Amino acid sequence: MELRHTHRLFIDAALAHNLTLQPDVGQTHYLQNVLRLKTGDVVRLFNGRDGEWKASVAAVAKRSITLALHKQTRPQQATPDLWLCCAPIKKAHFDTMIEKATELGVTVIQPVLTARTQIREVNTDRCRAIAIEAAEQSDRLTIPDIRKPVTLDDMSTHWPAERQLVVCAEWGDADPIGNVFAGSREEAQKPTAILTGPEGGFAAEELETVRRLATARFVRLGPRILRADTAAIAALSCWQAMCGDWKD
Repeated sequence: MELRHTHRLFIDAALAHNLTLQPDVGQTHYLQNVLRLKTGDVVRLFNGRDGEWKASVAAVAKRSITLALHKQTRPQQATPDLWLCCAPIKKAHFDTMIEKATELGVTVIQPVLTARTQIREVNTDRCRAIAIEAAEQSDRLTIPDIRKPVTLDDMSTHWPAERQLVVCAEWGDADPIGNVFAGSREEAQKPTAILTGPEGGFAAEELETVRRLATARFVRLGPRILRADTAAIAALSCWQAMCGDWKD
């Protein structure tokens, strides 16, 4: 089997040559009872810091498994500095948004509470678990930082001056997203965040608050009204295609 077709596992521990380690209880159950790995079987490990490593099953006990690291298969690489700031939405759609944002390479997922946000609580542990599974599947080397929810007012008040904010708006004077992302490469490489709203959209006064940010740019995503999770996926895809690592 080619190495790229072997299973990948996120391990929150240091990875180095000739190191041996034991996965946690949940991962052990997965390796033993779902994948049914045996001594000598190969997996790939990553931790978001030390690149990706080839490892093999060194020993299997009743309730534990030992993995031995052999060689680094990929060094750690920098990823584009892209955030997704998004209003929480219904559970199934929000799960999809977390999964696809991870696959699309975001570095930070910041839930934002708006006037029309119906879902006011976010289980960040669950979101992280979804992001880890998506990272394992998509071959990325890092896990996005899942942050605790903040209000839109608080986010705007503490917005970092160096980060451009791309606001997905349904109407008004927003520019087509392709026009906004078609600027100079230098402009595109700035730290960026994409902001999407709740199912009911942003309130007018919220858009005015965000508009006061010097780095805010308003974009529209075509002639159709997109569901919140679709809008996030579409905007992230456009940015990666025109400004991010899809160009490399």
